[in-house]
Amino acid sequence: MSSTEAVDSPTPPAENDQRYGKAIERPDGRDFPFYNGVPFELATWKWIVVILGCAAGFAVLIFYPATSNVQALVSRFLFPAVQLAVFIAFTRRQWSSILRRIRPRDFGLMVVFAVLNFVVSFLVGIIVKAFFGANANPAADGIHSAGEAFAFYLGTAVQIFGEELFTILPFLAVMAFCTKAGLSRKHALLIAWFVTAAWFGAAHLPTYQWNFAQAFLIIGVARLVLTLAYIRTKNILVSTGAHILNDWAIFTVALLAASAAAAR
Repeated sequence: MSSTEAVDSPTPPAENDQRYGKAIERPDGRDFPFYNGVPFELATWKWIVVILGCAAGFAVLIFYPATSNVQALVSRFLFPAVQLAVFIAFTRRQWSSILRRIRPRDFGLMVVFAVLNFVVSFLVGIIVKAFFGANANPAADGIHSAGEAFAFYLGTAVQIFGEELFTILPFLAVMAFCTKAGLSRKHALLIAWFVTAAWFGAAHLPTYQWNFAQAFLIIGVARLVLTLAYIRTKNILVSTGAHILNDWAIFTVALLAASAAAAR
């Protein structure tokens, strides 16, 4: 049996009690790669370098000097590229274990999780805004031409894939750390889920002018929903698709509102 087949093979009965129920994880026998030595084990220091690679990619995204969405394509493409380069260096051909072929039902799940993410974020946002205030995301500001709009949507799609790598790679690392420490799969998954939601929220602090409540509660909770798409399918393309649908819908509404206001 090849290492790829090992990842997709049915979960042994003895391990079924370490999986969450059908509402959380698909009963298809798939599992997360690398956290438990399948298809192979990564040393702790390699996981640390992977996390540092995620941080390095994020630093390029944040600090690359760009004054337009066209120029920003460079940093938005480098963001996932840097992370993948480090991950592939350690996992070789098995890096693709984090993604799988998209099936028709996966497209439906993208929509479901995008809608769920929007609803949950909206409800949490009402509470947070009432008590702590909230700042607008300036990502869609300054778009005044078709070329800028195209570069914006293309760039944000690539950036969102980078954001999924920024979350899922540390998620697998935390699961590996917890498993090596002797924790059960269920506990490792739960800890990784919340730790990476906080990690993702912290990365958004500059975007929302250091509003901690907005970053950790609204963005952090939204991240829990999006990561759940990966937990359910073990496919980063599904969580990426849900993330793109959600963000593009929000950005489009903002762009249309700005265009209508300018036309008055």
